[in-house]
Order: sequence, then C-alpha cells, then structure tokens
Amino acid sequence: MSSYTTQDALYDVAWSEIHENQALVASGDGSIKLFDIAVNEFPVQGWKEHSREVFSVHWNLVAKDRFSSSSWDGTVKVWTPDRPQSLLTLPTNSCTYSAAFSPHSPDILSCVASDSYLRVFDLRTPAATNHLTLQMPIHGANSPQKPGFTPATGPVSPSEALTHDWNKYRPSVVATAGVDRTIRTFDIRAPRQGPLSAMIGHEYAIRKVSWSPHLSHVLLSASYDMTCRVWTDGSEGMLSGDADLTRSGPISTIGRELGRMGRHTEFVTGIDWCLFGSEGWCASCGWDERLCVWDARAVMA
Repeated sequence: MSSYTTQDALYDVAWSEIHENQALVASGDGSIKLFDIAVNEFPVQGWKEHSREVFSVHWNLVAKDRFSSSSWDGTVKVWTPDRPQSLLTLPTNSCTYSAAFSPHSPDILSCVASDSYLRVFDLRTPAATNHLTLQMPIHGANSPQKPGFTPATGPVSPSEALTHDWNKYRPSVVATAGVDRTIRTFDIRAPRQGPLSAMIGHEYAIRKVSWSPHLSHVLLSASYDMTCRVWTDGSEGMLSGDADLTRSGPISTIGRELGRMGRHTEFVTGIDWCLFGSEGWCASCGWDERLCVWDARAVMA
C-alpha cells in the first residue's frame, strides 16, 4: 500500500488511463497532482492554474491522453500529462462541482454547477462559442418535488447540482443530483422536455451518483444522510437510444429505490462500481474515514 501527505484537502481522485501505477488528485489549494505508487513521498507531476478549490478530476476513457478538472473558480479545464499548461479552459461562471468526459465520445465533456445547469461542450465546435453546445436547466416545471408530482405543483426553485454521470449504455442519457435530494435523468437530444425520470428518497444532499457498468437502468447514489442507495430509473428493457423524444408535459417516470446500505456513520462522499467480477460489487467512502466494499445485490434482497 502507498500513502502520501498533501498540504490541503483532497476532493477527488481518478486513475490514469495510460499508466497503471498513476492517479490524479484534485486539491483544495487549486492544484492537480499526479502520483505514482512506485515513487515514494512526492507527486511525479503537478499543475496549478485554478484559482480556487479543484472539486473534480476525470480521465477521458476514449482519448486516453486527456483529462479534465472542474473548480470553484467557475471553469473547467482540459489537460494532457505531456504539457505543463492546460490545453483548454471552458468558462461556466459558476462554482463547478463535477465535470466528466462522455464514455462514448472523446470530444464531449459535461459539467454541473452551483447555478443548477447541466452544460455539454463539444471540443470539435468553434472556439468562438467556448465549445458550449447545450446549457440545460436541471430544475423547472417538469421537476418533481415529491412522488405523484403533477404540473399543478409548480416549478422547483434551483439549487446547487453537485454530481452527474453519463449512462454507460445510452449515449445521450445523463443523471444529475445535488442539494435538493433528487436524482434526475435527462436525454440531451431533447433538452426542452425536462427530466426523463426522477428518483426521490434521500434525506439530505446527494454528493455522488454513478451508473452501473453492467445494467443500463441501475445507478448508485451517496448522500450526506449517511446512506448509499441503489435505484432503477424505470427504463428496464429499453434499448440504447430508445428514449421517448415525443413526450410532452411532466417527467415520464418516477424511479424506484431498490435498496440501501447504511453502514457509514458520517457523510458519504464517494461511490463507485467494480468493473470486474460480479455485477453488484461496489465501494463507498465518507467522512467517517471508512472505505466500505459491499454487494448491491445483497441490499436489494
């Protein structure tokens, strides 16, 4: 096992896609550091362009020589390990909590921020537009406040979006979540039609969501209510790209909680699925200084 001491809090970590021994960390001092488990004590590389805390780092799964970062300074940056400066800076003008490359395209990058917008950038588009191709409000008249939501309930006030994730099987579907305790899924091909589905049940803000790498309709969430939960978005049996783009009105589906894990004793801030072995294996971590490895299928029993 390797461990390293840093001079500030660390908010995120991402394994390198081009070097099996290396991992990125996002630091509270505005820096990004690359550690190699074969090298003791110090990072092998570092970058410092952000002026505020770096809240997320994410390695591109398709173009494996690039990674992204997002910061409280209102920017998303694209980097390569081979250069000391960033390749690109994308302004959001809001505290940006989460940025991620699409697992289906090397040039599609998304983020969510404190202004409650999901932004999608296409790095192939002209630089004059800052590569922004979509800016979608996460809250609106189609967003549910409780099960049984109807349009008469009215719009939901915007709140900070803390996390999002691309569906691994449906290239245009993204899940978002945050302070309002609701997980929503969107199809970026139909930005004006509101959420495809919503999942409600957490008692406090949701810090992390992660789609299953094995099942297209299942996702995990981690929350400040000290629980991890397993959900279905209600799209069982839907083929890739089969979302109903002709619907109108409120969301089409209220998702369903399949089970929960409540072993943490403090805020749960991170969660992820295991790509190998059985399809239910996952891990979670939190402010209680614990890493829990567990089987999502057991909590669904």
